[in-house]
Amino acid sequence: MKITAVEAIPFAIPYRKPLTFASGEVQVAEHVLVRVHTDDGVIGIAEAPPRPFTYGETQDGVVAVIRKIFAPQVIGLNLLQRETIHARLARTVGNPVAKAAIDMAVWDALGRTLDIQVTELLGGYTDRMRVSHMLGFDDPAAMVAEAEKMRDRHGINTFKVKVGRRPVELDVAVVRALRKALGESVELYIDGNRGWTASESAAAMKQMADLNLLFAEELCPADDVLGRRWLVSRIDIPFIADESVPTPADVTREVLGGSATAISIKTARTGFTGSQRVHHLAEGLGLEVVMGNQIDGQLGSMCSVVFGSAYRLTSRRAGELSNFLDMSDDLLTEPLEIRGGELTIRPGGGLGVDLDPDKLARYRQDI
Repeated sequence: MKITAVEAIPFAIPYRKPLTFASGEVQVAEHVLVRVHTDDGVIGIAEAPPRPFTYGETQDGVVAVIRKIFAPQVIGLNLLQRETIHARLARTVGNPVAKAAIDMAVWDALGRTLDIQVTELLGGYTDRMRVSHMLGFDDPAAMVAEAEKMRDRHGINTFKVKVGRRPVELDVAVVRALRKALGESVELYIDGNRGWTASESAAAMKQMADLNLLFAEELCPADDVLGRRWLVSRIDIPFIADESVPTPADVTREVLGGSATAISIKTARTGFTGSQRVHHLAEGLGLEVVMGNQIDGQLGSMCSVVFGSAYRLTSRRAGELSNFLDMSDDLLTEPLEIRGGELTIRPGGGLGVDLDPDKLARYRQDI
């Protein structure tokens, strides 16, 4: 079970329509496929979705750091030496998405070697998760139409609404239209991607007080320390920290400092090993947890549901697992299907998914 090679393969797949939010816009999935090879002939896979407007990583940067720094550090190690792998990757500052993809590919390779599902290796609580769909910026009618399509076609009844525009009334109108059209049985929560100030956030939340929102996420920047604490103390629903809590230490600082009361776990930035640490910390602190989405493709979305389904806490809420539906194509041999508002894990060892070699050849960027 020794690691003999680590590949970083850039690929690009267009979205059918861009996803727009306060901190950026994504029109093409310029991601990196990571493959970990072992001396047993097993290949573990994972997806790295760089987000320069959030973590500073680019596709070229992820490829370079894996090929030049991370691969030499893990080649020769055993798949069971996950703590050693984690420690060696941690020597390099930043690069969370590159580190996470290597970690998840190692777990996938281990599961394939043992013929055990990664969900079972992690915890094995259930085999599925409810799905939440993210709605990007648009006018109220278009966002209502998209939500209704997702509900009618896929059975999705939880929606995360991107907010953070000015004036705040633009987004208040959207959320109000969604609640009116979809009814009280649908779960709605909002994500500002740090787009508003603390005072703007408070004003918006006051205007939406009657809309029965589930959560509010990253409405204002965490770096606005006093303003964020003031905001969190004023609202009466859980306030999710997402991009402000990429590590367990960040979770501790934000929560104990009064800047968040819930967190988002994204396997795309913490892998499985780091996500375990964040999960256990959240469990100990009594926090609400949501499985987030980094605008992942199908491989990344499967990683999210594999981790989220492994634990009671992470499977309690709907996970953000559906944005791959907006991509024009993907790399898996068997596309993921959301049925009855749920996404289930696949049978077989590891992640339970395989790559289509023809599609990889079509979309890879390094040949």
